[in-house]
Amino acid sequence: MESYKFVISLLFTISIFRFDALANEVDTYDFLMPNVSPNKDELYLCTPIRIAPQKNFYVVGFKPNASMHTAHHMLLYGCSQPGSNDSAWSCGEMQSNEIDDRYNTASPCKSGSQIVYAWARDAPRLQLPPDVGFLIGRDSPIKYLVLQVHYMTKFPEGKTDNSGVFLEYTTERMPRQAGVILLGTSGVIPPNKVEHMETACTINEDKVIHPFAFRTHTHSLGTEVSGFVVRRSRKGDIWELLGSKNPQLPQMFYPVVSRTPITTNDVLAARCVMNNTHTHAVSIGATHKDEMCNFYLMYWVQDDSPLEQKYCFSPGPPYYYWSRAPQNFDRIPGRDFNVL
Repeated sequence: MESYKFVISLLFTISIFRFDALANEVDTYDFLMPNVSPNKDELYLCTPIRIAPQKNFYVVGFKPNASMHTAHHMLLYGCSQPGSNDSAWSCGEMQSNEIDDRYNTASPCKSGSQIVYAWARDAPRLQLPPDVGFLIGRDSPIKYLVLQVHYMTKFPEGKTDNSGVFLEYTTERMPRQAGVILLGTSGVIPPNKVEHMETACTINEDKVIHPFAFRTHTHSLGTEVSGFVVRRSRKGDIWELLGSKNPQLPQMFYPVVSRTPITTNDVLAARCVMNNTHTHAVSIGATHKDEMCNFYLMYWVQDDSPLEQKYCFSPGPPYYYWSRAPQNFDRIPGRDFNVL
């Protein structure tokens, strides 16, 4: 056991060296799974890197190294503390702890969880706008990055995988810090029905955020996912489209429709249109037989830190719809709203 801990310590030391290697230029770090071999279906695996604590780093680009034939999706978490110090662990939070006896089980993050990047369905590389970067390291709550990969099927004996992402980073200060807020729902989709899964959260922080990219995610039943900013006024709500996309297309980050800054008391809202053609109900869950309703909004703040709020979730149908939301919305977009 002590020798195994030494290997983990060595991995972290190598990670620190790689992130500390070059200053004032963009370098690349290969953040990949350590040749894992899933022994069960629907396995979520995580692997960590520790960020050198004495410096600030800015992640400015993401180049995926994965195929949808191997990985259902990948998430990159920023953490204050990782869920485990293992080189790889089982991290499907909504699943049974007895997933694969080759791996211990823990959450992706033990504390300070936030999503930095997401990928699915062979989405291409993401390059952030000029002067924009995700701050990690000394002056950031992100002290570790954790890569999570969802494998749908177990591997044949002897086959391993190193899916992941090539991180482009610099130590040069970026005046615009990037952030991500994830909007999503729980809920159930009745059999043989088109259901609308909705969520909304009011921005209560004294910040100005500038949206620049969005990403949608469902499994097979999703036909459209849309995100809005709702401006409140005495004359009524103004619903401004941030982005809408068919989630069966490559699940990359697309440019937002509106780049108008979002401020205190504005509301972020998202809707997923789900077409359940099955004769059984489908719930939100972790496997590909379940569903997900997610809208990711990527933004930057000028000479400030990103929102403390990282997630915006609702109970979903049949308990929550925009029409029942505490914000008492009016002028809600009709259910025939369609923007691809």
